[in-house]
Amino acid sequence: MAKIVIDQDKITNPEAILELCPFGALEWDNQYLSINAACKMCKLCVKKGPAGVFSFIEDEVVTVDKSQWQGIVVYVDHMEGNIHPVTLELIGKAKELAAKVSYPVYCLFMGHNITGKAQELLQYGIDEVFVYDDEALNDFRIEPYAAVFEEFINKVKPSIVLVGGTTVGRSLAPRMAARFRTGLTADCTVLDVDENTDLAQIRPAFGGNIMAHIVTPNTRPQFATVRYKVFSLAEKTNSPTGKVTICTIPQENLMSQIRVLQVKPKEKVKSIEDAEVIVVAGGGIKSQKDMEMLQVLADKLGGMVATTRPLIEAGFADARLQIGLSGRTVKPKLIITCGVSGAVQFVAGMDSAENIIAINTDENAPIFNVAHYGIIGDLYKIVPDLIERLA
Repeated sequence: MAKIVIDQDKITNPEAILELCPFGALEWDNQYLSINAACKMCKLCVKKGPAGVFSFIEDEVVTVDKSQWQGIVVYVDHMEGNIHPVTLELIGKAKELAAKVSYPVYCLFMGHNITGKAQELLQYGIDEVFVYDDEALNDFRIEPYAAVFEEFINKVKPSIVLVGGTTVGRSLAPRMAARFRTGLTADCTVLDVDENTDLAQIRPAFGGNIMAHIVTPNTRPQFATVRYKVFSLAEKTNSPTGKVTICTIPQENLMSQIRVLQVKPKEKVKSIEDAEVIVVAGGGIKSQKDMEMLQVLADKLGGMVATTRPLIEAGFADARLQIGLSGRTVKPKLIITCGVSGAVQFVAGMDSAENIIAINTDENAPIFNVAHYGIIGDLYKIVPDLIERLA
């Protein structure tokens, strides 16, 4: 990564230097000039600062030998051996990508008393499941889990690492990317692979206004996290040919400063991620009473009500009901959006639904670009009419 270096010995007028940065990224503590996190790397200090005080250093580009990194690995996210569905979705995508570059597909499974569960993964066409089964891995603690992950990567050298965007995955993936000084793209909505084995990672960026296309051409492995319900579940194979490999790691590497005193399971609540029918309240909803109208429609259809971010901020609903990149990703059989404009950030969380019906007064609303059926009109007339017809 490029950086700006400061020569402290050449500073003669720190007060004037502080005025150079329009972002307030320069700080002086009476002895030392430093650059804080507000720096935008605009290099204005280098261009207009006193001669020799600031130097812009470009990192030397080091190209990796990509032939030394082979295969795609999926991290197995689980709770006491019960595999999270996002893992099966990632396996399906990994197999699709692997077929393009003739890569094997691996799974990394770590925990305690999980060896028997590893056989289940072979049913999805995995080439090899690497199992680290140790009592020290019974509860998730970041140090031993990161140590196992690092040991596995050093041994197997996978080109691509796919991790579910769960609480555990969001903790592990950044640490691994930092340890291997490589790239990580979070919350990918599209994944593809080029002939040169570079992973094409696509996700909304800049507040959801554009789609960013990200590649990691000079380092390996390539890390990406993906949320639940973004991809389809992997299909089972009738004749699995993969194998399970039991791995070990020195006990000293599994030491942790964290002690788990108690594990309390979260209260199970119905999630919009599992709903087959969803009615979405958008910016066209004006009050809490209007939410009740949509709830009636959802009840008639045997579904749930979800919302966009502005309604969460207005206090109309619980944050767990928000759809979008800053909320949940859903893939229902039917989704009806009511007064939703269709910002990229929202669409990325629901465009894989089997049937999308959009209701909006604005015929140019972006939501109509992804809807299978569009209704242009007043939702306060259309929704009551739908409720009456469903009575």
